[in-house]
Amino acid sequence: MESSSKSNWIKNVLQPAIKRRLERKSEFSNRSGVEIHALYDQDDSDPSDLGYPGEYPYTRGLQPNMYRGKVWTMRQYAGLASAEESNARYKFLLDSGQSGLSVAFDLPTQTGYDSDHPLAVGEVGRAGVPISSLADMEILFREIPLDKVTTSMTINSTASIILAMYIALAKREGVSLDQIGGTVQNDILKEYIARGTYIFPPLPSMRLVTDLFQYCAAHIPKWNTISISGYHMREAGATAVQELAFTFSNAIEYVQAAINSGLDIDSFAPRLSFFFVAQSDLFEEVSKFRAARRMWANIMRNRFNAKNPRSWMCRFHTQTAGVTLTAQQPDNNVVRSALQGLSAVLGGTQSLHVNSRDEALSLPTPESAELSLRTQQILAHETSITDTVDPLGGSYYIEHLTDQIENEANTYIDQIQNLGGALGALQQGFQIKEIHDSAYKLQQDIESNERIVVGVNSFQTEDPTLIPIQRIDPNQTRIQLERLAKVKSERDSSAVKQSLETLKVAASGNQNIMPIMIDAVENYVTVGEISDALREVFGEQKEFSPF
Repeated sequence: MESSSKSNWIKNVLQPAIKRRLERKSEFSNRSGVEIHALYDQDDSDPSDLGYPGEYPYTRGLQPNMYRGKVWTMRQYAGLASAEESNARYKFLLDSGQSGLSVAFDLPTQTGYDSDHPLAVGEVGRAGVPISSLADMEILFREIPLDKVTTSMTINSTASIILAMYIALAKREGVSLDQIGGTVQNDILKEYIARGTYIFPPLPSMRLVTDLFQYCAAHIPKWNTISISGYHMREAGATAVQELAFTFSNAIEYVQAAINSGLDIDSFAPRLSFFFVAQSDLFEEVSKFRAARRMWANIMRNRFNAKNPRSWMCRFHTQTAGVTLTAQQPDNNVVRSALQGLSAVLGGTQSLHVNSRDEALSLPTPESAELSLRTQQILAHETSITDTVDPLGGSYYIEHLTDQIENEANTYIDQIQNLGGALGALQQGFQIKEIHDSAYKLQQDIESNERIVVGVNSFQTEDPTLIPIQRIDPNQTRIQLERLAKVKSERDSSAVKQSLETLKVAASGNQNIMPIMIDAVENYVTVGEISDALREVFGEQKEFSPF
């Protein structure tokens, strides 16, 4: 006899089956602590009131036809030991079918030091491309049409300087600023919370962010002025719920700061974008992306009274999870990244980077980077998952999980607002401690085998898998240092001095800094020199720590 209700099914069918064969775990839950039931039905969610793609609150997607019209932008995050090598890699990826560039910068560039600074020794070109002056940027984008390729640049503390160089390069090549498109990460708050490449205290750092907003709103209409990032907080150990809550709390802080600076919300909000991770819990990730769109639409329309529907849209880039990549059995990373990329597509991402199998060991080789791009292309063109919009929408489980993630993330946001907003909570160490506790719990679960990591705590092999890795050529560092020395010796030293003095005066007042930075980099003033001038005015931020 068939069960007439879910409760009858549990009592008469499920529980007897469990008695005959115990389940694998005493409790099933995801990393956010949400209990996972054996079955979901209409008692758990009501899929009848979802709305439609392309309409508020965009739960089912930003565009009415999503990937039926255009697939997501395919990016591979890349930056090698020199501008020359990176330029060659970008051309290789574009020739392989990549549709947008994503630039990784080395740590000296990210923290405002030139390649010849004593603190840069051993780090030049290690984590990405070194950029000290406009001369490096000219080589980095040599023979790449800036008006035809969108460029995403992962840079935060020195975001204004790097964007100024990109603008100066476009002007030099005769490309109209209203024709260049891309994104600069420019998300300093998550640096204080999870990543650490900050330079200045929060208030002047926020001023740099809003100055960039103002300049781009007036001069570069196609540019995304910030990519508010949950990725790095999640990589540091945050749960999916915390990723959304902390990201949107930071976003609220940025929006309020821009409004306080005199900007109309609809003048800048349509160019805000987000950066999320895709980890391995496929259904949780799909639900997270759907919840993110709905949450942001409500924040912008109801909290900030934005009128332009484009201001309500949560446009986001996704990257698969670097923290899940393992040095053991690296070929397993291909499978992990493919499934994570699948979750991003099923969740409706606007652009995607799929990590390479060797990234737990080194920067990707050309072969592994191409394989990652091919993974995206297979998802787009061989699986048919792009043929319908929001294919998992209406699933009782997906809708229940979407609702639960949204509700729990909003509870966190309310808690952060009660602590004085993202900055107030940060100064009390709230987000840092929450992420620390979550990361510690995950590590305990892995060490106790409560969570299985294939090839690490289960299914190990005795012999290590040996694969070719990308090596850093020390000659590239020498070339970089020689170019920097040549720039400093041949530029107009009086123009450099005047540029830095003008910059310090502007930083001491209320003038928008972006035009002055553009003038400075056109005179080949370096990243380190501009950063040092701002250090004189703004000071430097010491570590935030709740411990």
